[in-house]
Amino acid sequence: MVDYSMLPPLSPLGQYINNPVMTYHIIGVYELEIPFDKPQAVQFLEDGFIPINKRFSSAIVIDEKGVQRWKKVEYRTEDLVIVPTFPSNLTAEEYDKKLEEYISDIYTEPFPEELPPWQVHLFNYPTSNAAGIMVFKLAHALGDGYSFMGGLLTLFKRADDPAIPLRFPTASSRLPRLVSNYSRVSNLVYRCVNTFTDLTKVLLGPYLMEDDDSVLRSKAPLLEYAPVNISSVTFSLDQIRKVKDKVGATVNDVTTGIVAYAMQLYIKRKGKYTGETRSTALVVLNLRMLRGFKTLEEMLKANIWGNHFGFLSITLPSFKDVDNVDPLEYIAKSKSEMRRKLNSMATYFTGKLLYLLGSLKGPEGPAELIMATGRSTTMTITNMIGPVEKASIGGRPLKSFYFCVSGVPQSMLFTMVSYAGTLRLTVATEKGFIDPKLLISCLKEAFTKIYVAAVGEHPVIFY
Repeated sequence: MVDYSMLPPLSPLGQYINNPVMTYHIIGVYELEIPFDKPQAVQFLEDGFIPINKRFSSAIVIDEKGVQRWKKVEYRTEDLVIVPTFPSNLTAEEYDKKLEEYISDIYTEPFPEELPPWQVHLFNYPTSNAAGIMVFKLAHALGDGYSFMGGLLTLFKRADDPAIPLRFPTASSRLPRLVSNYSRVSNLVYRCVNTFTDLTKVLLGPYLMEDDDSVLRSKAPLLEYAPVNISSVTFSLDQIRKVKDKVGATVNDVTTGIVAYAMQLYIKRKGKYTGETRSTALVVLNLRMLRGFKTLEEMLKANIWGNHFGFLSITLPSFKDVDNVDPLEYIAKSKSEMRRKLNSMATYFTGKLLYLLGSLKGPEGPAELIMATGRSTTMTITNMIGPVEKASIGGRPLKSFYFCVSGVPQSMLFTMVSYAGTLRLTVATEKGFIDPKLLISCLKEAFTKIYVAAVGEHPVIFY
């Protein structure tokens, strides 16, 4: 008998990141000037969020063939909206700490199997940044960050004039240009060499090419379930672009250079600096751009829902003498490494390899390779492009927002999102191993030194 409540199966990638070996959750934190109460949030979700996609009213089940599928289920939206309670007389700084602890507590908690795999948590206490916080927690199997950004476009309105559509930065992808220029024989040769080298690293890296031991990675078992600290720093996007223009790089090159420089400063401040350290970052790549979209707006309007991402394994720049190196060298080396990785078909063939493993061993096979790669490297870096103007949600002005991804088997995860002229860099760190205050201090120091070297003046750094 046909079960008409059953929807299509999860995509192969969706199944790889939603199984007993590996489970990713996305945590989106929205800082509001006016909080939602629970009835208002329920109404907002039922009117706008849930209708975006059938998956938001479906649970993940396993059919008779062992395949994960979406299935429409009966539920009450009220059961998916959680309002924690805390003492009412704390300071904003104390509520900052309560929020961080709360996010850490829900970070890796599994969803009830009989309900759709998402929740909204309302932290209705004044923090240093907002009057109230709306936290979206979603199974990554529902879709990636760009899926949710595309869906939320229908809910976000311009704060100054809701009738005018939100705009996004007019940054086009480098990928289509790279692909179109491979007609030259020399580029083809380099591309083949890069692809072979990168595929070798994919296959052997987790077992024979592990990153150096350092104060950046604890190598503790079950790191994907470890409690975390959540910290962030906000930079001016215009200042990031000034550096980009001075050195002829991209925003991603600049931010990767800042992170790489900060990592060496952190090792030095911890008293463990021994010179060059091999540290690798898994940089998340949005594969939609391979389909020829020129801007984020085009991609979002096409509504390509689901998970369409891969990883670039980037070796972070490292120097023997961190105190005397030109700070701009971190950007130059990041730029060179990123160009080389993009001039490779390794991401494409890795996807084919994961699909083959999935066919032979089920979704746990690819998950094991992805997790082994994460454990052998130092960090993951992922980013999103947000609206140019200030936005509002349900008539409530949005001061800022950030996101994290749980389930990563590393001591550090960096996420970046642009919004209304700022770039917010958030880092989720292993609690008790990474010093979050020192790390943020090193990020600020790295950006300051890079900006001074490029522009000749001191930058403005927000909280």
